Amino acid sequence: MQTEFTLGIEEEYLLVDRDSLQLAEAPTALMEACQADFEGQVSPEFLQCQIEVGTRPHSTIAGAREDLKRLRACVSKRAAEHNLVPIAVSCHPFANWKDQQHTRKERYDALQHALGGVARRMLICGMHVHIGIEDPSLRADLMPQLSYFLPHQLALSASSPFWNGEDTGLSSYRLTIFDNLPRTGLPPIFASWAEYERTTGILVELGVIEDTTKIWWDLRPSHRFPTLETRIMDVQPRLEHALSLAAMNQALVRMLCRLKARNLRWRHYDRFLIGENRWRAQRYGVGEGLIDFGDRSIKPMSELMGELMGLLSEDAEALGTLPEIARLRQIAEHGNSATRQRRVHAEALARGEDAGQAVVRHLIEEFHADL
Repeated sequence: MQTEFTLGIEEEYLLVDRDSLQLAEAPTALMEACQADFEGQVSPEFLQCQIEVGTRPHSTIAGAREDLKRLRACVSKRAAEHNLVPIAVSCHPFANWKDQQHTRKERYDALQHALGGVARRMLICGMHVHIGIEDPSLRADLMPQLSYFLPHQLALSASSPFWNGEDTGLSSYRLTIFDNLPRTGLPPIFASWAEYERTTGILVELGVIEDTTKIWWDLRPSHRFPTLETRIMDVQPRLEHALSLAAMNQALVRMLCRLKARNLRWRHYDRFLIGENRWRAQRYGVGEGLIDFGDRSIKPMSELMGELMGLLSEDAEALGTLPEIARLRQIAEHGNSATRQRRVHAEALARGEDAGQAVVRHLIEEFHADL
C-alpha cells in the first residue's frame, strides 16, 4: 500500500479596488513582486483581474497551511501597494463579465480563440487539490471511486450564489459557467491507464488539444505531476476551510488505498446518478442533502458528513488531520460560503445598505481572518 500521500493546493483569487470594491486589473508590478517573493508559485490567470497561487507538495496539512498562509499574505501585501485587495470567491457578487479583459499571453490568446464567446464569461475562480499517486494504474483505478465523493466536496465548498448582481438561486453558479466549456464534468470511467492514454491520445494526435491540460474534468490525472487533481470545488474565502477540503481529499485517497490493500473497493455508481448529486450540490449546497445510493434515500449533509468522518477516522488520525475533517461537519451543519454571503446580503438589504458591497467587504474580512 502507498504510505505517503502528498497534497498540493491551487487557488484563484479576484482582485478588487479597495475603495469601489469593483474588480481591478492586476498591475504588472504586482505580478512581478509576487513572483519575486514566491518564484514559480504565483502566476496570472485567464482574466486580468485574477491571480493564481499554488503550494509546493506537502506530506502534512501543517506544511500546506504554512505555505498557503504565506501565499495569501503575500498577495494581500503586494495588492495593498496598489490599493487593491484579494478575495477568494468563485464569482464576484456584482461585477459584469462583459467589462473584463483576458490576460494578453500566448496561452490565453489561444484559449480565447479556441473557445470563442464561451471564454468571455469565464469570470470564475476555483480551487484544485492534487494528491500524489506515483503509480499511473492506481490513478486510473481510483478515479471512478473518488468520483462518488465529488458532489460532497462541491456542496461543502460552494461560494458563488451571485452573478451580475443577482442571486442565481444556485449555491455554485461557477459550475454553470464552467460547464459551458468542452471536456468538463464528471470524468469517464477507464478500465486501465492504457485506456485513458489511448482515449485522450486521440484528441492530441488529431491536434484538437495540445495535451491533457485542456481536459477540464472535475477530477483528472494531472498532466504535469504524478497526482490526481480534484477540480470541482469553489475557491474558499476562509483559509481553514480550504485546508479542510484538501485534508478530505488526502484522507479519501488513503482510505481507498487501504481498502485496495484488503482487496476491497468503493462501488462504482453510474455517472447519471453521481451527476444528480452533482446538480443537487450545485443548486442547494449543504441545504437539501444528497442521495445515498446504497441506502436509497436523501440524507442531510450533516448526517452524510458524520458517516464520512467515521469512514475516514483511521486515515485522518494517521495523517494528523482529525481537526480539519471535523470542521467539514461544522460547515455541513452551519452553512458554506454561499450561506454566509446570502446572510450578509439579506442583513445589508434590511439596513438599507448596498448589499453587493456588503458581501465584498465580508469576503475581504474572511480572506484575512486566518492570516
